Amino acid sequence: MARPDKAATVAELAEEFRSSSAVVLTEYRGLSVKEMTELRRSLSGNASYAVVKNTLTKLAAKDAGVEGIEEHLVGPSAIAFVRGDAVEVAKGLRDFAKNHPVLTVKGGLFDGQPFTAEEFTKLADLESREVLLAKLAGAMKASMQNAVSLFAAPLSQTARVIDALRQKVEEGAAVSSSENEG
Repeated sequence: MARPDKAATVAELAEEFRSSSAVVLTEYRGLSVKEMTELRRSLSGNASYAVVKNTLTKLAAKDAGVEGIEEHLVGPSAIAFVRGDAVEVAKGLRDFAKNHPVLTVKGGLFDGQPFTAEEFTKLADLESREVLLAKLAGAMKASMQNAVSLFAAPLSQTARVIDALRQKVEEGAAVSSSENEG
């Protein structure tokens, strides 16, 4: 590859690093072209998946101000540049790796912070964003309901006390009127 081509590739990779919310480094050795195409299709919409040269990737990461991935750039490497939901991409890679064990996650970046393969597994085990938001909304609704009950309780008790006093006054008035008649 000529020098200008390398510079263009480094610039393109640096822009991918800058515009991605997460980056997942994998080793793809042993995957067929058909399997790589299947993997790319399964990630489309949330991430792009590209085979990269380690030396050019190191230069691009340095150019983009990314640190903490150099140690993972050994052997054949491919990178998933995440633009959508990182949890969905993590689940997609995990599920693909279950059926194709030769795909291994080396590590990567999430919100600019390096993560290991073990941390990637934890990310893949998270529930989807929608499920987490639904659980949060449910918890907030329950908290609001508890607050309403807490604020309504004194009013309810006051109403019961007033009603009991009214009944007692009425009973007292009924007893005194019957005594007056007799």
